[in-house]
Amino acid sequence: MHPWHAMEPPHVAAHFEVDAQQGLDEAEAATRLQQHGRNRPSAPPTRSGLARFLSQLLQPLILVLIGAGVITALLGETVDASVILGVVLINALVGYIQEGKAEAALAALARSMTMEATVLRGGNRQRLDAAHLVPGDVVVLAAGDKVPADLRLCTGKSLRTSEAALTGESTPVDKHAQALPAETVLGDRRNMAYASTLVVAGQGSGVVTATGDHTEAGKVSGLIAGAAELSTPLTRKLTVFTRYLLVAILALAALTFAVGIWRGESAFNMFMAAVALAVGAIPEGLPAAVTITLAIGVARMSRRRAIIRKLPAVETLGSTTVICSDKTGTLTENAMTVQAIWSGGTSYTVSGLGYDPVGQIATATQPAEITPPLRETLLAGVLCNDAKLLPTARQWTLLGDPTEGALLVAASKAGLDCNTLYSVFPRLDELPFDPNRQYMVTLHEIEGERLLYAKGAVEKLLPACGTMLNANGQPIPLAPEVIHRATAQMAEAGLRVLALTRSTLAAKRVLDHDCLGADLVFLGLMGMIDPPRPQVRASIAACHNAGIKVKMITGDHPGTARAIACQLGITANDSRAWTGQELAQLDDAALCRVARDIDVFARVEPEQKFRLVRALQANGEVVAMTGDGVNDAPALKQADIGVAMGLGGTAVAREAAAMVLTDDNFSTIEAAIEEGRGIYDNLLKFIVWTIPTNAGEGLVILAAILAGVTLPITPLQILWINMTTAVLLGMMLAFEPPRRDMMQQPPRSPTAPLLSPTLLRRIVLVSLLMLIGAFSLFELALRQGSTLAEARTVAANVFVLMEILYLFNCRTLSQPCWANGWFSNHWVWLGSAAMLLLQLAFTYAPAFNTAFQTAPISAQWWLTITAFATASSVLIELEKALTHPRGKEG
Repeated sequence: MHPWHAMEPPHVAAHFEVDAQQGLDEAEAATRLQQHGRNRPSAPPTRSGLARFLSQLLQPLILVLIGAGVITALLGETVDASVILGVVLINALVGYIQEGKAEAALAALARSMTMEATVLRGGNRQRLDAAHLVPGDVVVLAAGDKVPADLRLCTGKSLRTSEAALTGESTPVDKHAQALPAETVLGDRRNMAYASTLVVAGQGSGVVTATGDHTEAGKVSGLIAGAAELSTPLTRKLTVFTRYLLVAILALAALTFAVGIWRGESAFNMFMAAVALAVGAIPEGLPAAVTITLAIGVARMSRRRAIIRKLPAVETLGSTTVICSDKTGTLTENAMTVQAIWSGGTSYTVSGLGYDPVGQIATATQPAEITPPLRETLLAGVLCNDAKLLPTARQWTLLGDPTEGALLVAASKAGLDCNTLYSVFPRLDELPFDPNRQYMVTLHEIEGERLLYAKGAVEKLLPACGTMLNANGQPIPLAPEVIHRATAQMAEAGLRVLALTRSTLAAKRVLDHDCLGADLVFLGLMGMIDPPRPQVRASIAACHNAGIKVKMITGDHPGTARAIACQLGITANDSRAWTGQELAQLDDAALCRVARDIDVFARVEPEQKFRLVRALQANGEVVAMTGDGVNDAPALKQADIGVAMGLGGTAVAREAAAMVLTDDNFSTIEAAIEEGRGIYDNLLKFIVWTIPTNAGEGLVILAAILAGVTLPITPLQILWINMTTAVLLGMMLAFEPPRRDMMQQPPRSPTAPLLSPTLLRRIVLVSLLMLIGAFSLFELALRQGSTLAEARTVAANVFVLMEILYLFNCRTLSQPCWANGWFSNHWVWLGSAAMLLLQLAFTYAPAFNTAFQTAPISAQWWLTITAFATASSVLIELEKALTHPRGKEG
């Protein structure tokens, strides 16, 4: 790769065989376009609709269901097979439709993104589709343009670009054409303009050095493609859980078969019994429950301004242990704002955020009087300024440099009308901002007098000052130590400080840099910063309270990053920020230690963000990464969940993320985490509720085989119970509201098993209760003269009644079942009522009696069943109180 920034412009032009004054001719451009391809990043690989649908069927639990359906069909039980395969189809369709919507939205977004560029072709300047640019093209840049490709600048006049989307640098970067040392890092290559960055001031031209995937932004897209598609904590745990479940089911089925053969039963009958046990033990409703519960979470999140691109992202947020956040535009407003002014010996504070001119200038205790020195300071900020503020339907927008925009807003808050000032004090001449001299000068005529105003770095303008204004606006001898002290106070607060000065220019004198001798009058200081979003500090405090660490990873200056981090409560005042240059010197082991202990990382490049996320994951963390720029995209992709900003975010960032915030508000993350924790909690409730039923059914079959008696319940009856209760009872748990103390609990450990020992013991307890209830009442019914159909109906109703009452037990896993309020989830009542009605039809309707081999039972049996189910529910509540005396979840 050529170090273009280290080469002089004529050498770059010679390399590409182009005249920088004429550009390429059309024929040569067409040839190069065929050779290099269009100036677009390669589209991410897409799957066909069939492949996307088939991928829904390859999940472990779905494969279990397919196997159960195939076996059932081979045995000639078409009704059973139809029910099982129907569940498979519904589950696959939900996932297929969700992914299809996400891909369609991305495709529409890509089609809407077109960009034009001004290019020299054959000596003529023309506008064309940026996709047609080729290496060697000469592109002309002006304020407001988006840089269409990587350029080596050949000319530039006051050219400044905003590179926040690529490097994270929040303030515009001054550009020039001089060669730089070959070792200059990306963020300091002032003679290059990079694709996806924005020209905020000045004009210039450059030779295209890279297009498409070969640009710096394109390389970032390549990092995205290289990031692994990580599974989520839930899917990983469900995979392990399913493996154990499969082993247990197969072991029980084999034991059933072996015992039957040992007892002298026929192989065919024992094979049928083993299949019945497997069908009973398989939780048919679990895959559908996972998908539907996550889909409900997606709907809830969309109402809270978060769009989920992948269903498991909802749950992943709930298990997040670390949030890595970009600064610019994510934690901050992405709008420079004057927050402090020093003038005439007085310090002022400025309220308000962004470019909306709402706020006031105040002293320590009250609104400030606009004194002569303060007015002169604000006037200098308006006149020595090239930016413009434009009102739109929703907000004020800035045309030009954000720093200059902040000066205009500050003047507006003091009641100064910028347009009036421009007309009353017309500009006669100017010295544009020079990055080497670090100041800008403008010349104006004011009431027949020629005045120059200068703004820039304190260390550059202060030596040229001989006087300063006192509180009455009268010149007095300069007091440099007072000004330095005020400057230091602003800098310690993380503010960028500008000095504003004025001087009188003789009528016959030409405006040049020699005008800044030692006769400037020092007017004042303005301190500005890209301010934090108002709600973010409270959101970060809530995350810390929930045991979630927040780390800032930004391309901005260390001092600014640390100041913002301290204001937001991310880090302590005595902590330090590590830079990307320091991180680059660390091996993987050392990086893991630093990633664990440090909260603020500044001047970080895309590859280093990527490494930091991987280091945190290597430490066992579940990482959520938020960001909006091209430079954030690889880390967004690598993180367990990437969260992109929808309003100010780039298309590359949105494509890499699993979730997009439509309000660009970090505070929405807190709500998303609470929602995610609630979703995980509800899924766990469903698992704890459904497994005992399946286990109890399997144990009933096993007990009957071991005892050598008739099966108390048939496979078709088992399927009826499993499918109807999963939909009408289990699914109702998806609507449970989050626990009140959800955000006071620490995150779940990523290494913790899906089911804790306490919950496993409860599952065993409930399974045994269901075994005892169904088997004993089945045998009791037979002994009292009931028919086999009646006895099996009693056993089936034992399972259903126990499941209904156990559903209320599972509304909280450790607290009393009424802890969230009896009627906070009305769906459990509606589902229970519907299940009871269906079970009455199952028991008494002739069509159901025929289909499921059931028979009507007496009211006495209902009382007996209800009494046993109630006693079991009370026993479970007692077990909760003993194992969780304080009601703490876990």
